[in-house]
Amino acid sequence: MKFKFNIAKILPLIFLVFMACNANKTGDGKPNVLFILADDFGYHDLSVRGSKYYETPNIDRIANEGMIFTNGYATCQVCSPSRASIMSGRFPARHGITDWIGALTGENWRKAGRFNQLLPPEYVRALPHEYISLPEAMKEAGYKTFFAGKWHLGSKGSWPEDHGFDINKGGWDVGGPHGGYFAPWTNPNLESGPDGENLSMRLAKETVDFLNEHKDTSFFAYLSFYAVHGPIQTTREKWAKYRQKAEELGIAETGFKMGRYLPFRQVQDNPVYAGLVEAMDDAVGYVLNALVALGLDKNTIVVFTSDNGGVAAGDAFATSNLPLRAGKGNQFEGGIREPYFIKVPGMKGGQKCHTPVTGTDFYPTLLELAGADLKPEEHRDGVSLVPLLNGKTIAERPLIWHYPHYGNQGGEPSSIIRLGDWKLIHYYEDGREELYDLNKDLEEDSDVAESNPEIVKQLSEKLSAMLDEMGARYPVKDPEYSAEKEREYLERIVNNRWPNLEKQRMDFLSEDFDPKNDWWGSMVTKD
Repeated sequence: MKFKFNIAKILPLIFLVFMACNANKTGDGKPNVLFILADDFGYHDLSVRGSKYYETPNIDRIANEGMIFTNGYATCQVCSPSRASIMSGRFPARHGITDWIGALTGENWRKAGRFNQLLPPEYVRALPHEYISLPEAMKEAGYKTFFAGKWHLGSKGSWPEDHGFDINKGGWDVGGPHGGYFAPWTNPNLESGPDGENLSMRLAKETVDFLNEHKDTSFFAYLSFYAVHGPIQTTREKWAKYRQKAEELGIAETGFKMGRYLPFRQVQDNPVYAGLVEAMDDAVGYVLNALVALGLDKNTIVVFTSDNGGVAAGDAFATSNLPLRAGKGNQFEGGIREPYFIKVPGMKGGQKCHTPVTGTDFYPTLLELAGADLKPEEHRDGVSLVPLLNGKTIAERPLIWHYPHYGNQGGEPSSIIRLGDWKLIHYYEDGREELYDLNKDLEEDSDVAESNPEIVKQLSEKLSAMLDEMGARYPVKDPEYSAEKEREYLERIVNNRWPNLEKQRMDFLSEDFDPKNDWWGSMVTKD
């Protein structure tokens, strides 16, 4: 009788044995977790995903030593909703945080001066306390929990420490780095360091301090960078490095292309943004090196992802997501597809998984990797990715996005469903629907809705049913809408904003560029 060796069947066993053999010093057999979340960091904003301009060797390490999910998504094209989905395991339509907390709604939207057709609906403005959040579930499983950086899921009373984190360093109401990326900054939960201290590195150091203090326990450390959210800032040295690199790669004559509402950046050549990216990568490296120095790397799961796409329009107009269309705030792939890496000790590095996955999946995945019971009544819209990590498959399922708002970055009120390679976008202004085959048209250049009416009908009905089941809210027509005022507004964008952006781009690339503020306070003058 011949013995048949089936590697696929024993991979899970090998994984569990390895984790047990490399358990931390407590001997409890549980792996540690380091979850790293970047802000506004695009799918192609790192070298491991094809950028020729940005340099991210430390983030690349996570990808190259773990699994790269090539179809990894945030659950929303803006920050607060996708962050709430990671915490709750629910889609934004279900948890109700459908826009960044602080965005205008209803008749107040008119104050934005955009003259749009619709009035966005109200949304939930804090992570609901009735949910058992991911950190609360990890605490139940015996983990010490730590948070550093951007929160933006509610004001005092709904800060990280109110949702399961034992320690909070820097998480509060706002979504941007108040005071900038160099001390002094303004943050009630993170004392400002010496003048010129870099915020990203400070958050890394706070994380490493936590690792040092809790290396003999099981920990869940959540490092949530404010980078690379605007305002974009860097040091003179990093700016000079990337200005020179842009010149060597060849500076395009123009850098933007007009979208429906705003110009979109078409090239990666912003030396200020590139320096900001490198500073965050330096901070990631500081933490990864600490794991090795403390002997924790062999028993620590590392996750890296972003909360939405890179900012191609709006905010700092900082990056290009091409070949993905558009960026943050938008309904296209550039707004929702993200870097999505999971590194598990003992797993073969550099693997790629092409199954569509999303931010709600982290909750059940980390619980299963921790050996804890799943909570399907909580992470209702997520599934464990452990089978994928073990080389198996998961059932095909629809992923949906619900953003009934106007993005500050040029996006339109819409809902999306992806099933297999098909992606349907439903627009609320006029009810039109677009259909894309992402396998053949990743750039979303060819709307094939007209030639595939049955697929459109099936996906549209499924999307509508899912949204209704989740209690989704929808925008309404603005009775004061003026097409003439909107047309005049858009003319100002084309005639004024667009040329000014092109000028600013060339100013950043000029040899004598100087922001006239000691490089955003990074240059500390000693007497």
